Amino acid sequence: MRLRTKQGIWAAIMAVTLATTSLSIVHAAVPAPAPAPLAKYDISSTHVSGVSSGGFMANQLHVAYSTLFQGAGIFSAGAYDCAQNSLSTALNACMATYLPRKTPAQLEQLTRDRAAAGTVDPVGNLSGDPVWLYHGTSDTTVAQAVNDDLATYYRDLGADVVYERGSPAGHAWISPIGPGACSVTQSPWINDCGGDSVGEMLTHLYGMLQPAASSLTGQLIQFDQNAYVPGGDATSISMGDEGFAYVPQSCEQGSCKLMVALHGCYQYYGNIGDTFMDKAYLNEYADTNDMIVLYPQATATAGTNPRGCWDWWGYQSAQYPLKSGPQMKAVVNMVTAITDGGATPPTTPPTETPECVTASNYAHTTAGRAHHSMGITYANGSNQNLGLWNVFTTSTIKETSPGHWIKC
Repeated sequence: MRLRTKQGIWAAIMAVTLATTSLSIVHAAVPAPAPAPLAKYDISSTHVSGVSSGGFMANQLHVAYSTLFQGAGIFSAGAYDCAQNSLSTALNACMATYLPRKTPAQLEQLTRDRAAAGTVDPVGNLSGDPVWLYHGTSDTTVAQAVNDDLATYYRDLGADVVYERGSPAGHAWISPIGPGACSVTQSPWINDCGGDSVGEMLTHLYGMLQPAASSLTGQLIQFDQNAYVPGGDATSISMGDEGFAYVPQSCEQGSCKLMVALHGCYQYYGNIGDTFMDKAYLNEYADTNDMIVLYPQATATAGTNPRGCWDWWGYQSAQYPLKSGPQMKAVVNMVTAITDGGATPPTTPPTETPECVTASNYAHTTAGRAHHSMGITYANGSNQNLGLWNVFTTSTIKETSPGHWIKC
């Protein structure tokens, strides 16, 4: 069921409420994880949130699976597929702004074209969806202009956007129990800027909230992510073996909402343990507002993803922003298990039509799609000469299997 009710009035009311109660905020420690498979629950709505690479991933999931996700909350990220399957573009155009990037209008048209081809859901689904965005004035990791593009992109497609950009925050998830000072950009990238940005986000996405819990009565489930990854090997797509879900007692018997929360680079479980789950201030609201929180986990991969980021530039697959993207499908399989009791995906991924990627040979090499030797560029994972003699010549290639590229 898609929710289209505007939340502006409730957001204003909640902002006042949060401002008057912020001094009484109490940290409710996340419980120790209990190993268990994901189970089916009665889910009334599904939303996604994230920070940094998790913010880019949250946007990709919302856009590609807009039939499934009814809104998004995003800290510090850019518009859909800003990176264009290029690490150089991701770093220098979609985080810093040294290089030109696609305009929101161009990315909106790209989204419409992909929707027409069936590689993402219909764009019309985004109209009316609540979207909450945040960018701090001390954030120099993702430039504000890039975050502004995300706001424009969503507004142009009809989403109901609230954009907070007046805080002096650094590059981080902003939480009233965050261990970091507001303006810093440092581990664990969860900052306290006063007030309650998490409550404001959830109010815009859901409407009026009950106050956050001062202690938790639910359980933190630790499940095997391999069971939800196409092919059954989470590490092969830079995801951790373990994922987590916080389930309040009320959700065991009654209807609940589902929030997917995506950490940023370096924030994965294998690096900072349960800190993101403990300090994000989502479980406290989950307990009193009938909300399950799903915490999927990326992980570091030497060479391609040393920081444990979610794939928003194509380090793992050229299909990263599409419904067929391996990480995208893995997260959706987890959501489906919770919402519909979906079966474990097959060990052999279904056949997908490879998408052709057009870029300079230099960009192909930088993005890891090819390697360059003695004036000749070869497809990664293959000895086939692609005929890319000049690294500055534009070529069109496609990935036929992980790491194996051929000319279109």
